[in-house]
Amino acid sequence: MAHPAGDDDPFEDVREQASNPMGRLFIGYGRGYVSYFLVGVVTSIFARLLDLLPPVLLGIAIDSVFRDDVPFDARLPFSWLPEAWLPVTPEGKFWFTVGVIGLSFGSAAIFHWMRNWGWNSFAQKIQHDVRTDTYDEMQRLDMGFFADKQTGELMSILSNDVNRLERFLNEGMNGALRLGVMVLGIGGVLFALNWQLALVALLPVPLIAGFTYVFVQLIQPKYATVRSSVGTLNSRLENNLGGISVIKSANTEVYESERVEDVSMEYYDANWDAIRTRITFFPGLRLLAGIGFVITFTVGGLWVFRGAAPGPFSGTLQVGSFVTFILLTQRFIWPMAQFGQIINMYQRARASAERIFGLMDEPSKIPDDPEAPALEVTDGEVVFDSVTFGYEEESIVEALSFRAGTGDTVALVGPTGAGKSTALKLLLRMYDVDEGAIRIDGQDVREVSRSGLREHIGYVSQDTFLFYGTVMENISYGSQDATEGEIIEAAKAARAHKFIEELPDGYDTKVGERGVKLSGGQRQRVAIARAILADPEILILDEATSDVDTETEMLIQRSLQELTENRTTFAIAHRLSTVKDADTIVVLDEGKIVEKGTHEELLEADGLYANLWGVQAGEIEDLPETFVERARERLIDGEPVLED
Repeated sequence: MAHPAGDDDPFEDVREQASNPMGRLFIGYGRGYVSYFLVGVVTSIFARLLDLLPPVLLGIAIDSVFRDDVPFDARLPFSWLPEAWLPVTPEGKFWFTVGVIGLSFGSAAIFHWMRNWGWNSFAQKIQHDVRTDTYDEMQRLDMGFFADKQTGELMSILSNDVNRLERFLNEGMNGALRLGVMVLGIGGVLFALNWQLALVALLPVPLIAGFTYVFVQLIQPKYATVRSSVGTLNSRLENNLGGISVIKSANTEVYESERVEDVSMEYYDANWDAIRTRITFFPGLRLLAGIGFVITFTVGGLWVFRGAAPGPFSGTLQVGSFVTFILLTQRFIWPMAQFGQIINMYQRARASAERIFGLMDEPSKIPDDPEAPALEVTDGEVVFDSVTFGYEEESIVEALSFRAGTGDTVALVGPTGAGKSTALKLLLRMYDVDEGAIRIDGQDVREVSRSGLREHIGYVSQDTFLFYGTVMENISYGSQDATEGEIIEAAKAARAHKFIEELPDGYDTKVGERGVKLSGGQRQRVAIARAILADPEILILDEATSDVDTETEMLIQRSLQELTENRTTFAIAHRLSTVKDADTIVVLDEGKIVEKGTHEELLEADGLYANLWGVQAGEIEDLPETFVERARERLIDGEPVLED
C-alpha cells in the first residue's frame, strides 16, 4: 500500500515488508508473559459479569420485593441458590438483595484491580522488550543505514511507536475483552428476560458493524501517513536543537522557524485528516446506538404501559424486567459504539508495529556470523590487499594496497575527500570492502566476529563525541572496569589531567550534551585518554589533535609516541608535521594511492606530498601551477565529499 508521505518516509519500504506485525507482537513477545495475560483475561470476565448484577438485582427487587408480581426464587440468579438460603419475608428479601448488590460491588472492585494489574504488567513488559530489542537490532546495523536515516525518525520509532503499542496492549486489549464480555453477557441476560425485545435491541448491530468496516478502510492509510509525518517533524526538531549554535551564529532563526513551521504543518494536515475521519465516525456510531435505544425504550414502554404485547409481539413484560432491560440495553449499545475506539486504537498500533518490525527486519549490509571466531592478535600486522569500496556507483577508495608491520606507524595523508577516513573505517568494519581484503595477522576481518575485531582496535575520531555524563565516565567508556587511578594516569598521558582538575567538580564534572561544556581541544584530549586507557593492540588516530593548540599538540604527540611505540598505529592528518616521523606515509588522491614512502623520500620525489608540505611551510610561491589549478578546480566544482 502506498502512502502519501512515502517520498519523505525513509521507512516506507521496510514498513511495507513487515509481515503480520501484530501476530509477531503477540506470538513473539506475548507468549513469554502468558500468566499476566491470563490474569487480565480471567479477572476481566469476572469483573464485567459482576458489573451486570446490580441492574438484574434491581429488576428482581421491583418485581419480587416491592410489587410481588414474580416469586423471589423464580428469578435468576436466585433460582440457582438452595431454597434454604433465601428469605421469605419482604423485608428479608429486601436486605438480602441489598447484601448481594453490595457484595457484587466489592467483589467487582477487587477483580477490576486485578484486571488492571494483569493488563498493565502484560503491556509494560512487552513494551520494555520491544524497545530494547529494537534498539539492539538497530545498533547492529551498518553505518550506511545511519547515513540514510535521521536521528529524529529513529527516536520516533523507539519512543512514540513503542508507546503506542503499550497503549493498545493495555487499553485496547482490555477494551476489546470488555466489549466481548459485555455484549455476550448482556445479550444472554436480555434473551433470558424477553427474547422478542432483545431482538429489537440488536437491530443496530449490523449497521454498526458495516459502519465500522468502512471506517477501518478509510483510517488505516491515514494513520500510516501520520506516523511518517511525526518522524519527519522529530527529525527536524532534533536537527535544529543539535545545531542551535550554528543557527544562532548564522542568524538563521527566522529561516529555521519557517522550516519547523512547514514540517509541523505537514503533521497538522496529516493528523487533522485522520481526526476528521475519526470525529465523524464516533458521533455516527452514537447516533446508531441512540436510535436502537429509543426503539427499545418505545417498544418496551408501550408493552408495560398497555399491559399487552404491541404489534407482532406476544407474552407479558414486567416493570422490573423492563427497568433491567433499559439499563442493560444502554450498557449493551454503548460498548458497541466503543468498538470503533478499539478499531481506531488497533489501526494506530498496527501502523506503529509495521515501523518497529520493519526496522527490526532491516538487513545489515555487514553480516556478522555468530559462529565466527574472535580475532587473535599476535604481531599486529595489518595488510590492505587491493581494497576497493564505494557507495552505490560512487567509488571512494580503489585498489588500496599497503602494509603496517608490528609496531609500525602508517600515516594517511591527502586532500579532503581523498578517502583517508573511509579506508580506516573499513579496517573497523564500519563498512565492508567491495573488492580485495583487509587482514590482521593473516586473518580476514570479514571472517572474525565484529566485537572480537573492535576490542583490539582503538579509534580516536576528529569528530569527538562525548556522552552526557561525567568526565570520568567518558574516559572509562569501553573500559568500565578501570580503576580511578588508571583513569587519572590515562588523562595525564593525554595531557588532560590539569584542565580536568580545574573543572568545577573535577573528574565528576558533567560534560553536557555531546560534551558541549568542554572546548574542542578538551574533548579531543578526553577521547585520547579513553583510547590510552583501552590499551588496544591497533590504534587509529583520525585527526586526533586537530582542535588543540600547537603547544598542547606537541605535548600530546610526545604522549602518543609513547603510546604507539609497541603497537600498530594508523594516523590521518592534514597537519603533516604531526606525521612526518611515521614509518610509512601513504598519500591518497581521489581514492587511490599516488605516493608511498617516508617523509624524506616523499619530499625528494617532489610529488603531491611535497606540494602539500610546501603549502603548510608557507612556500606558496614555489608551488607548481598545476597543483594550484587543481586546488582551484576542487573549490569551484564543489566535488562531493562523502568521507574524507
